[in-house]
Amino acid sequence: MCGIAGFWQNKQSDEPPVELLNRMATVLAHRGPDDSGAFFDPSTGVGLAFRRLSIIDLSSEGHQPMRSASGRYTIIFNGEVYNFEEIRSELGAQTWRGHSDTEVMLATIERWGLHAAVQRFIGMFAFALWDREERSLHLVRDRMGIKPLYYGRINGSFVFASELKAIRLFPGFQDRIDRDVLALYLRLAWVPTPHSIYEGIHQLRPGHILTLHSHYEGPVFTQFWSAADVARSGLEAQIKGPDSEVIEQLHEILLSAVRLRMIADVPLGAFLSGGIDSSTVVALMQSQSSRPVKTFTIGFHEDLYNEATHARAIASHLGTDHTELYVTPKEACDVIPLLPAMYDEPFADPSQIPTHLVSKLARQHVTVSLSGDGGDELFGGYDRYLFIKSLWRFLKRVPRPFARGMARTIRSASPAAIDRVLGALPMPRELRTAPGHKLHKLADFLVQQDPASIFLYTLSQWPEPSSIVIGASESQTFAQAIADLKWLPTAQDMAMFADMTNYLPDDVLTKVDRASMAVGLEARVPLLDHRVVELAWKLPLHHKIRGTKGKWILRQILYRYVPPELVDRPKMGFGVPIGPWLRGPLREWSEDLLSPASLKRSGFFEVGPIRQKWEEQLSGGRNWQYLLWNALMFQAWIAAGASAPQPETAPITLAGSAPN
Repeated sequence: MCGIAGFWQNKQSDEPPVELLNRMATVLAHRGPDDSGAFFDPSTGVGLAFRRLSIIDLSSEGHQPMRSASGRYTIIFNGEVYNFEEIRSELGAQTWRGHSDTEVMLATIERWGLHAAVQRFIGMFAFALWDREERSLHLVRDRMGIKPLYYGRINGSFVFASELKAIRLFPGFQDRIDRDVLALYLRLAWVPTPHSIYEGIHQLRPGHILTLHSHYEGPVFTQFWSAADVARSGLEAQIKGPDSEVIEQLHEILLSAVRLRMIADVPLGAFLSGGIDSSTVVALMQSQSSRPVKTFTIGFHEDLYNEATHARAIASHLGTDHTELYVTPKEACDVIPLLPAMYDEPFADPSQIPTHLVSKLARQHVTVSLSGDGGDELFGGYDRYLFIKSLWRFLKRVPRPFARGMARTIRSASPAAIDRVLGALPMPRELRTAPGHKLHKLADFLVQQDPASIFLYTLSQWPEPSSIVIGASESQTFAQAIADLKWLPTAQDMAMFADMTNYLPDDVLTKVDRASMAVGLEARVPLLDHRVVELAWKLPLHHKIRGTKGKWILRQILYRYVPPELVDRPKMGFGVPIGPWLRGPLREWSEDLLSPASLKRSGFFEVGPIRQKWEEQLSGGRNWQYLLWNALMFQAWIAAGASAPQPETAPITLAGSAPN
């Protein structure tokens, strides 16, 4: 795992190019604390910068930028190609400098060409390849978007990097925030590909190659792997046969995916939450390890958010070398000032806090940690998949005017009034807390027109963000991407595909990458091996969701290693009690960022709607924790200095406590 950056200059800058490259690499040192390197071709103005986290071949033979044996190609590479030994054998006898996967990648590209080479790679990767013979620069991002890669033009030069902080260092960069994208962020809590928060800077789409033949020409994009093609072909060739055979087929591929990701020349472990996904990964690791696997868990003292006891039970049953850390609200809140620099752009998934804490814990013991991310999106694990199916089945049966009338009736009473009426009645577990708020949310769903709009609303924090962001017209790229999924046969297939291609890379994987890389830890995601993804789309839906349980087939595999009673429980997620914290230890910090003066000073949000939500949150009348967290993370990012490479921020003073 590493950090990469570079450029194709249109003219010589005042700063010597190699010094600029070294500065761009230095701000990525957290991604690669072990080594650094730079390459500059004065005849073209192409420069490549690199920071290395040594995982495979710890010797100097793994140093980058690395040149191919013929001298034609030079590469900087972030990620891992796990099947490099197999490819190396296929390449046959030749002289090797070392045993790194990077050297094998270059040899593969020389033998078969770039497009054919990446088809052979099993792994996660974002790399830049300079072809001296054809005088072309290629940027490549892995199939699932596990590794980040940003690019754009600054004063006529083409610039790219793993993180925005390196791009911001390029002379002439202007930190113009794209208000249309900001509105999209406010809706989702994350910035979706191909956007970035800055005008003119983009993310390379997963499974794509960007090719540049000169610094002044536009890039050419080619796609070497298509999630849509995988889903279409999988749905057309659904696996048939007894459950036992289908389960075993997936089991074998998962064993292979996990085995490949256990290859490392440094200590290795795994995150363990106690849920289905991470427990499956750890079980498959332990079944293929001769020693106890090191596992890591973060716990909270608030029972509603604490999965540590479940993780401990799984670890004990599997016999792992388990480490857990219980975190106080103060320790969790101390992470918050680090987030603007860690993420470079607004990012508001509250699980970013425990993800960083568990990464920091793991890094004290290992350099590589496997994660269970991807299971929900591939195998139907989110509760919203059942909700979308049930709601759409209902809405199809009732006339539109009736559904709209139900919504109006619910909205005619305030959430507080509904709470008073229903508070004394026996209620389903899901409605016992804040029933008025939840019924108002249901009213919003009743007016949706189709599964795509229902799904979009399930992801929406601020449903009309253009009315909140001053001067914005929300970019429709995300909404259009969802609307274009009518070719999928069911609402659940549509939602899973949309999550796999949007929420997964832009929220989940972004969160894991930045949180782990901030402490120099490599996170690997075996469930997102493209062979697993391709098989998942060949599985009939009833192998994923059966009755009211998602991830049915993953559960059957896990049951081979762990008793069902240890893992069969309601899905909890990896969250933190943001709502109570906003009213408690984070109240002063939040009030400062959301004060009318602060909101007017930043100049991006309408003051009235933000203040209304904040006051209702404080009164306890409504729970707007996620909407407010989106606004707070943007305000904190601005306050920290959105254009500074490494903004320094003061620690948060918790209510009732003194500064550190």
